[in-house]
Amino acid sequence: MSDRYPIPAGRVQVEEEIKKSRFVTTLSPAETIEEANGFINEMRSQFTDASHNCWAFLLGPPGSTTNVGMSDDGEPHNTAGRPMLNVLVHSDLGDVAAVVTRYWGGTKLGKGGLVRAYSGGVQLALEACGRTEKIGWADISVSIHYDAVTGLKRLVPEFETKIVSEEYGHNALFFLRLPVEFVDPLKASLVELTNGTVTFPPLP
Repeated sequence: MSDRYPIPAGRVQVEEEIKKSRFVTTLSPAETIEEANGFINEMRSQFTDASHNCWAFLLGPPGSTTNVGMSDDGEPHNTAGRPMLNVLVHSDLGDVAAVVTRYWGGTKLGKGGLVRAYSGGVQLALEACGRTEKIGWADISVSIHYDAVTGLKRLVPEFETKIVSEEYGHNALFFLRLPVEFVDPLKASLVELTNGTVTFPPLP
């Protein structure tokens, strides 16, 4: 699994009318099943008078199908939830949930029309959605001799690392937070910097 990937920067909502039926698509970031379900329930509460509130979510990196969900919410089987999920799976976003709310307009769209309407709504929302980057973070502790402190502080920016705290006793003890992908490279650089005297104590 990648430790960095694009996710929605926030919620976005788009609306279109197809043969007198009104389709409102809301897209939201969601990192957990609880967040996805909370968002879906919120949309159901907001649009209680709608004919259908169909939904789909993809948790994890873009294209992942390990943790997904979908519902046709009363529409014919596989005409709403699955087409919505297919669009999410083939998008460039991870950790994303979508609800398409339909207000019945009196004209049947047919199965093909429904698939196009629900998938099209999600596609429109994706096009309108801003992106941000999700980064997996790790916390480590580093114990070094005092003569290596300046070198450590010089290395830190190269690995997008934040110094959370520092303590000075027998050695200098640093608590660091950094992207998961940089943990091993930073440790290797510190071993080289200190000629192998650095240690990485367990976090308290």
